[in-house]
Amino acid sequence: RYSARIDHNTWQAIRSAMSQRISTEVTPEVTSRFMSLLSQPGRLAELLRRLHELRALEQIVPAMKHARCLLQFNEYHKYTVDAHCIRAVECATEFFHRDDALGEAYRGLRNKGILHLALLIHDLGKGFTEDHSDVGLRIATETAELFQLPERDREVLEYLVHKHLKMAHLALRHDLHDERMVVDFAAEVRSPDVLQMMFVLTAADLAAVGPGVLNDWKLDLITRMYQHTLEFLVGDTDQGTASKRNAELRRQLLELAPNSGERSWWERQITNLPRGYLFSRKPEQIVDELTRIHALPTNEAVAWGEFLPEQNVIEYTIGTHEEICPGVFHRLTGALSSKGLQILSAEIHTLADNLVLDRFFVEDLDYVGNPPPERTQEVCNTLVAALKAPSDARPKFRRVWKKVTEDGEEQLNPMPTRVGVDNDTSERYTIVTVFAYDRLGLLYTITRTLFELGLNVHLAKIGTHIDQVADVFYVTQADGQKLTGEEPRQMLKQRLLDAIAALSS
Repeated sequence: RYSARIDHNTWQAIRSAMSQRISTEVTPEVTSRFMSLLSQPGRLAELLRRLHELRALEQIVPAMKHARCLLQFNEYHKYTVDAHCIRAVECATEFFHRDDALGEAYRGLRNKGILHLALLIHDLGKGFTEDHSDVGLRIATETAELFQLPERDREVLEYLVHKHLKMAHLALRHDLHDERMVVDFAAEVRSPDVLQMMFVLTAADLAAVGPGVLNDWKLDLITRMYQHTLEFLVGDTDQGTASKRNAELRRQLLELAPNSGERSWWERQITNLPRGYLFSRKPEQIVDELTRIHALPTNEAVAWGEFLPEQNVIEYTIGTHEEICPGVFHRLTGALSSKGLQILSAEIHTLADNLVLDRFFVEDLDYVGNPPPERTQEVCNTLVAALKAPSDARPKFRRVWKKVTEDGEEQLNPMPTRVGVDNDTSERYTIVTVFAYDRLGLLYTITRTLFELGLNVHLAKIGTHIDQVADVFYVTQADGQKLTGEEPRQMLKQRLLDAIAALSS
C-alpha cells in the first residue's frame, strides 16, 4: 500500500510548501493516516526520514522539531537524537527477518503501530534539564492526546517511552537469577503483549545507538530476561514449581555423581550448591566442574576456558579454595585485564568446604571468534599464577588502541564519576554501581577497593560502551550481610571515587 515511489518534482514541491507553511492543528485524518503508515513495516524508516527531511514529520509529531540535529554529548551514541529515533524504528522493522526469539516477538506483535510510535518518540525528551525519560512521558501523553489514541494504547505508549531503559538496565546490570527482580518487573509490565513490545523496543534502541552495540552477548541477556519474565506472566512459574525444579536438579546431580568412596563429598557439595549456579548450568556441566576441583589441594587452583559461539564470548572458569590467598576476585580481574581481555560479566560461586568457582565471560580483542588453544591456555596459566604467586604490585595493563587519546578524552568527557549504593533491589545483596570513563586499570582498581573495604563480590556485570563504563557489583560484608547504615555506604562511595580519581592523577 505504501510502496509506490513519489516523483522527485513532487518531493520538491512539498519541501517548498512546507518551508512556507504555518503550523496549524493536526487533523484527525492526518493522525489516522500517520498511524496507518506506522503500522506497515515495509519502507517505514525511509518514509519517516523523507517526511523529516521535508519538515512534515514535526508538523505531525511536534517534539521532533526540538530534536532535529540535536547532538548527544558522549561517544556512545553515534547519531543525533532525531536520527537515532528513526534508526530505532528501522532496526525494529529489520527484526522481521530474524530467525530467533527477537524476530518471533516482532512478527507476533498485534499492534506494531504503537511500538513504532514509541520508538519514534522515545528519546525526544533529551536536550532539557529534566531526566529525558520524564520529559518523554509528557511527550508521550501529549502525542496520545493529539492522535486521540484509545486509553489502552495511550497507557502502553506512556509506559514504553517512560521506561524504555528499564529492561536493558535489568538485563545488563542485574542478576537474571534474582527471582524477586523478575517478579517485580513482571508485575510492572503486567501483560505479555507489553513485555513483547518492551523486548523489541529495548533491542531496537540498543541496535540504533551504533554499529555493534547490540552484540550477541547483550541480546542473549535481554532475551533471557524476556523469557524469564514471560514465564511469570503466563503462569508457567510459581514458588512451588521453582522448588520442584530445585529438588529435581539436585536429584539428577546425585544420579550423575560417581559412586565412589567420596560419595559424602558429592552429597555435601550438591546439597549446598548455590541456587544461581544450580540453575545456570546443565547437570552434566556441574558434575564435570565439581570433578575438576574434587581433589584440589588447598594451595592449588585450576582454570579452563571455553568459547561460547552463541554469545561470541569466551568463558573462563577458575576453581580454588578461599584460603589460597586474600582478594581472589580482584587478582583474577587484574590478570584478565593484563592480557588485554574485555570482561563482560563475572559470577562468584562459594561452595561447600571453602571451595570457590569464579566464572568470567570475556571478549578477546586480539581474535575474531574462537581464539587458538594456545591463547586459551596462556590465559588460564596467568589466572592460576595470579592466585598461586600473588603480588600486591599493580598488574601491568595493556593499552587498547582508541581513536581518541586519553588527553582528548579528558577534554571531551567532563562528566564526573558516579557511584550508587542500592539496598532495595536485591533481598540478599547490596548493589554497587559505578559510572565512569574507561581508563587503564579501572576494573582492577574498583575490585581491589571493594576487597580493601572487606566486601565480598558475588556477581559482577561489566558494561563498557566505547569509553564509558557502567559496572555493577553484588556485594556483602564478611558476615554475609548487606552493607547497612548511612556512614558505611557514604565511606564506600568516597573510597571508590577517590581511588578512581587517583588513576587520572
